[in-house]
Amino acid sequence: MPRSGAEARRRLQQAALELYQERGFDQTTTAEIAARAGVNERTFFRHFPDKREVLFDGEADLRAALTREVADAPDGLRPLDVLLRAFRRAGRILEDNRPFAEPRLKIIAVTPALRERDLAKAASLTEALAEALRQRGVPDRLAGLAAHTGWAAFHQAVQDWIDDPSQSLDAHLARAFDDLHGLSGAVPPARARSDSR
Repeated sequence: MPRSGAEARRRLQQAALELYQERGFDQTTTAEIAARAGVNERTFFRHFPDKREVLFDGEADLRAALTREVADAPDGLRPLDVLLRAFRRAGRILEDNRPFAEPRLKIIAVTPALRERDLAKAASLTEALAEALRQRGVPDRLAGLAAHTGWAAFHQAVQDWIDDPSQSLDAHLARAFDDLHGLSGAVPPARARSDSR
């Protein structure tokens, strides 16, 4: 039996991850997760409200880290550059926890109930980022646009990192945000000529 609450929580997360990979999310019960972790089901519910939340633990810490990074960014940065700094902080957390993060993302991708929960969590985080940008004086409409666009770039970078672990998540983030800046640049001359006809 795990001796501390933190150890029980960690074991429950690991057990859930293993079972979801072996049997699928829908076919796994909280009782099975608890048994694999060496605790009773009541202990599971002391740590998590349901079996979905095992994979979304730490969302409050992530939100706090991201919004703190936005608040602490130096003055004079453009909103997307502020967000890149914040996502780099989140990226370090993911990189440090890759053995959990990678299979977690794969399980979410193939499970409709988890994709729905992931979208809801992403919407909540995006709104928190938009509010943090507003607190920096970014106008409301632009704060929302920057937060949604920045989150999409972060999500793309994470997926690229899962697909290509030979580069750091930070490198994938830098490329995604460079691409984002490139998309908003001038239209290439050949394209501009064909559109004007």
